[in-house]
Amino acid sequence: MSGTSVRRPRVAVSRTALPGAGVGHLATRFDVTAWTGPQPPTPAELAGVVRGCEGLLVLGSDRVDASLLDAAGPDLRVVALASMGYDGVDVAAAAERGIVVTHTPDVLADTTADVAMALILMARRRLPAGMDALHRGAWGAFRMDAFLGLDVHGATLGLIGYGQIARAVARRAAGFGMRVQHHHPRRREDDELSRWVPFDELLRTSDVVSVHTPLTDETKGMIGKAELALIKPTATVVNTGRGGVVDEEALLMALRGGDLHSAGLDVMTDEPRTDPSDPLLNEPHLVVLPHVGSATEATRAGMVELAARNIEAVLEGHPALTPLPGTPSLPEQ
Repeated sequence: MSGTSVRRPRVAVSRTALPGAGVGHLATRFDVTAWTGPQPPTPAELAGVVRGCEGLLVLGSDRVDASLLDAAGPDLRVVALASMGYDGVDVAAAAERGIVVTHTPDVLADTTADVAMALILMARRRLPAGMDALHRGAWGAFRMDAFLGLDVHGATLGLIGYGQIARAVARRAAGFGMRVQHHHPRRREDDELSRWVPFDELLRTSDVVSVHTPLTDETKGMIGKAELALIKPTATVVNTGRGGVVDEEALLMALRGGDLHSAGLDVMTDEPRTDPSDPLLNEPHLVVLPHVGSATEATRAGMVELAARNIEAVLEGHPALTPLPGTPSLPEQ
């Protein structure tokens, strides 16, 4: 009928300043409401943004639990994460409500692998210690015993988890002449990049242990005191997976006690870390980055754009492009 407007589905976005054209594209097809505050929204603030939405685009740091899903209401059909990890989403609660949950695999694998290799180099070669001495004006006369690290070339790299990011690290490690092995509980085969080994063997024989697993009930704290005791005192532990996989207190104890050469973290249990006196930020044999594994312009834009395409697909009646593993690609009717 002339003059009658057609209601467009409503999409809520948990941030306003997101890179790329993904959110702008959504706005051409749907009514988009975004949180506009200078800081990330609190759970109560996000609940106010999502009311009545049919699609929801969130970041990996946002908590999407049953209460938020209920605040959105019965029309919510899809939650799209601009993230590969999904430990912030109550997947079971979404499934109970027939809601599709998607994430962004593939997009960030190579970019995150670059940072994993950077952490291996920085920690193992003790590069931050040299930079710190330079900035403090403490770079003195040449000494053969100054700023000594350990070689990366020829070292054995052990990958915990063997998904897209781990395999991308394995490709990079080949260029450094590293021997690569991996452990994955459900993928026991070797390939041209790496050989599968049992978990304890990987810990005992690796010079670098690099963590690439999602955070689940099974992986939480899987690198703890007992596991660190198996690792060589000359080894390096790197985590670009999820913070809760590595027991940070046990890691600090191993570093302080000389039971581990070095470590590098891009992810931590509690983020952000803003206290300058935080022990994690003051351990000289530990390199810490502020969760920048995917932080390039192209990759972050690609993550948002894939999340947007997932929302568009579901709201227009098509299967989601990248639903979480083992979950439906279409909402329940």
